[in-house]
Parts: sequence; structure tokens; C-alpha cells
Amino acid sequence: MAKKLYVGGLSYDTNESTLKEMFAEAGAIESVTIIMDKMTGRSKGFGFVEMPSDEEAAKAIEMFNGKELDGRKITVNEARPLESRPRNDSFNRGPRRSFGGGRNRY
Repeated sequence: MAKKLYVGGLSYDTNESTLKEMFAEAGAIESVTIIMDKMTGRSKGFGFVEMPSDEEAAKAIEMFNGKELDGRKITVNEARPLESRPRNDSFNRGPRRSFGGGRNRY
């Protein structure tokens, strides 16, 4: 089963190919993803590396956690599962509020 690793503290200049090249030293790579900000298109400073085995993932954590990449000290650990968040729709927002804009203006 594949093991997903969280990689934090990335430089905004780090790209997926750099990360893949680095982690290939620890073993095979299934996927590399750097999370990007939707508004700016810039890296959010963290990403994920997926490795095919627990042994390779443990080796990568041991090799790279606390190491420097592109001038930044990175954090590498096992990724936690995504927790479900409440939906942000009109049913979960609570009571409607008025800010005084509903009056007739003549």
C-alpha cells in the first residue's frame, strides 16, 4: 500500500521535479504534489510525496526531515488523513443578518 508523506517548509521556488529528484534517493516515487494558492498561483509552502512502500517512506522521513532544500529547512512526516469539514452553504451559516441595506431609499 502506498504511503503519503507531508513535506512542509518548502521554499516558494521549489517545484515538483526538484522534490521528486530529492525523494528518489530514498526509493520509488508514485506521485509528487505541491499545493498552490488558487488566487496567486504561488506555492503554499507544502506538498505531498507518495511512495509505494512503508519502508521507503520511513527511509525518506529519516533522510530528509530537518534537511535543507532550496535554502529552507523542511519537515517530512507521515501525512494525516483529510478530516471532513462542514459544508459552507446557506444551511450551515446560521441566521441571516441584516446590515441595514434592505430599507427603501428615495
